[in-house]
Amino acid sequence: MATREMADFLRSRRDRIKPSSVGLPDSGRRRAPGLRRAEVAQLAGISPDYYMRLEQGRGIRPSPSVLDGLAKALVLDDDERDHLYRLALSMPSPPHAPASVPPDGPVHPGVRRLLDEIDPVPAYVINGRLDVLAWNRTAAALMSDLAELPWPRRNMLRYALLDPRARSFYVEWEEIVRHGLAQLRTATGRDPGDPATEALIGELSGSPWFRTWWDRQDVKGPGMGSKEYCHPVVGRITLDYIGMILPGTPDHQFVTLTAPEDGPSRAALDKLAALAPPAADLRRP
Repeated sequence: MATREMADFLRSRRDRIKPSSVGLPDSGRRRAPGLRRAEVAQLAGISPDYYMRLEQGRGIRPSPSVLDGLAKALVLDDDERDHLYRLALSMPSPPHAPASVPPDGPVHPGVRRLLDEIDPVPAYVINGRLDVLAWNRTAAALMSDLAELPWPRRNMLRYALLDPRARSFYVEWEEIVRHGLAQLRTATGRDPGDPATEALIGELSGSPWFRTWWDRQDVKGPGMGSKEYCHPVVGRITLDYIGMILPGTPDHQFVTLTAPEDGPSRAALDKLAALAPPAADLRRP
């Protein structure tokens, strides 16, 4: 599975690169956009035949030096390079300490206390496939449609792609979905064949948007930026987010959402805090 996935990933990265952007002449008729296989091989310092067999998924196990050459030739960012390593060498993250927890494992009590302490700053914990594992009162009030669902259904990608309310809730809906799918793709490289992840992918595949964007083979890890929401009660609200991997876990992300002081979004957060649900409904059973 990882061999076939690696072949598709390499081809998708090759197709997106213009020859001129990597110092090659953009001349001659091309049957497909992007670089030719021989050009990637040249840039990576390997033989064209070797690279062709990689793209054909013929079970070759490239060395780290070859992967580094491919990452440079295909202009991969850090997330993409990490994804390539996992697919090619079946190398997960470094071995976890004995106290580490699985993707669906419980959130550490200290993290739960932190969620409570920073309220009314919205904050939540998700795993690699974007299941909500815990959140604080204001985060639940912000994502009120998601909070209505039972815990096993509280997945941000499932909501964004399959719940029609998400199209009006996320102002930049397409960007939100594509970033989420890139994070899900990263999770498939970390733990290929995970039954829960495969079940989610099967469910999401009913969306035509999923089929279009999933085939792009994009990968992303936690990051930072801003999101704009259209909340059914407080209206437009723009928040800055930061996502961080929690230590001792394979993929638990701690995400915070903040707004500048004395602005309309901060005022909206204050209103959301008053709408927050009971504390008993804040953590996955």
